[in-house]
Amino acid sequence: KVLVQTKKLTGIADVKNLTDHAHGLRLVIEVKSGFHPEALLEQLFRQTPLEESFGVNAVALVDGQPRTLGLRELLQVYRDHRIEVVRRRSSHRRGRAADRLHLVAGLLVALLGIDEVVQLIRSSDDAETARGRLVQVFDLSREQATYILDMPLRRLTRLSRLELERERDDLGERIRDLDGILADHDRLRALVSDELAQVAREHGTPRRTVLLESAGQPVSAREPLEVTDHPCLVLLSSAGLLARSGVAPRTTGGARARHDLVISAVRATARGQVGVLTSLGRVHRLVVLDLPALPDTAVAPHLQGGAPVTEFLALAPGEKVRCLTGLDQDGPGLVLGTATGVVKRVQPDHPSNKDTWEVVRLADDDTVVGAQEVGADETELCFVTSDAQLLHFDVSAVRAQGRAGGGVAGAKVSPQAHVVFFGALRPGDDAVVVTVAGSGAALPGTEPGTVKVTPFAEYPGKGRATGGVRCHRFLRDESVLQLAWAGQSPPLAAASSGAPVELPTTQGRRDGSGTPLEQPVVALGGPVRTEGPIV
Repeated sequence: KVLVQTKKLTGIADVKNLTDHAHGLRLVIEVKSGFHPEALLEQLFRQTPLEESFGVNAVALVDGQPRTLGLRELLQVYRDHRIEVVRRRSSHRRGRAADRLHLVAGLLVALLGIDEVVQLIRSSDDAETARGRLVQVFDLSREQATYILDMPLRRLTRLSRLELERERDDLGERIRDLDGILADHDRLRALVSDELAQVAREHGTPRRTVLLESAGQPVSAREPLEVTDHPCLVLLSSAGLLARSGVAPRTTGGARARHDLVISAVRATARGQVGVLTSLGRVHRLVVLDLPALPDTAVAPHLQGGAPVTEFLALAPGEKVRCLTGLDQDGPGLVLGTATGVVKRVQPDHPSNKDTWEVVRLADDDTVVGAQEVGADETELCFVTSDAQLLHFDVSAVRAQGRAGGGVAGAKVSPQAHVVFFGALRPGDDAVVVTVAGSGAALPGTEPGTVKVTPFAEYPGKGRATGGVRCHRFLRDESVLQLAWAGQSPPLAAASSGAPVELPTTQGRRDGSGTPLEQPVVALGGPVRTEGPIV
């Protein structure tokens, strides 16, 4: 803490001491946003007692001579010692097994002529005479004869021939195995290796530190302490996850994954800021560096490694995030639409002394349904209502207003309906409209419903504040549009789990009915737009 207070160490947000008797020394150091943990760790090692170097006087007796050895030499000497120990142990065990096999062979000979052996021993005057007669009559060695004489008679008569033969075979197998170890140096080394591994398993303790390939190298020399202010792309998914990419991608092709339906994207820099527009018409300031960084991939960006937006922003009950926006005063500005059909173009006037501010004055029962930044290519504004009415008109029909403005009439909405989609798009051959119909009595995301994909060119444009044209014909038990989306192909859909949902092919009838879905859809979108200025 003294080093942090004196600013000799930078980049540390907090230090927690979690040391206890069960886990030993344990420190948790929280790194500030914008600093590389590896470079900070190198500073801690260099300026604190977390890492210490000390010398070792490695003097050992080798073949009776004192020698100073390095770590490699110490290990080699101990390895050679273990090899010699195992070799001598194997030789000793082989000798004992051979001696026992010799005695067992004598017992088998005696057991075959047990009556004659007993008679010979009883008729002898002393033990030495009996030993000599056993050697002469049964062709035994003195060791075998002595072992037979020393054995009580009751044991000699109860010996089992099968047990002796089994022991003889086991001893023979053991001797051959030991001979193989003594004759094969590679097998001897393998045995030593197995025994050392067994000792490590039984008596070893796990390391408390991790050995890294880069240990001992000056991390701070090749990597700066603070994160570079490089360009990146801030992404928002349909599941409410936020993340930033390391480098802003230029292509969005490739396979999809869970939670990869990106509903809003804005270019920024790693140490910059972006705005988050919510359904209450408020913009929240967000520091890009606080967001988790996604690894660079060759496929479409997805937010599996993202974090929920609620971890960064304090949203009101029922408040939902609609889009991301840049905070540059020279930016393109926002366009937004509300549930009652109000549209507003917001001048890029962002206060620098506030973290949250309003960009539209909403009625008590109104909310923002959709919003996005308007680029040079987006020339059409589109409304889709819950009673299957679509209206689009030129963006020039709406003049820009300040933050205090309440917008103008965008679409004429019937009393029982509301806007389900609002957005800006570029009209062309690749523009499509996706509509999902279902029952008005069902909760959103609980029934599959039907979906229809239609070319945007099939819908004629009308003036602002009109009712538009029909875009979906309801089937039986269908009464409302649950979801809608208009934009550039290919259209994407996601279930509540974030899993991709396949959409049908494009059909030509603008007022046709939909195709039944296999599972409920909760979000619609299109390819990630990565063009535009860095904010």
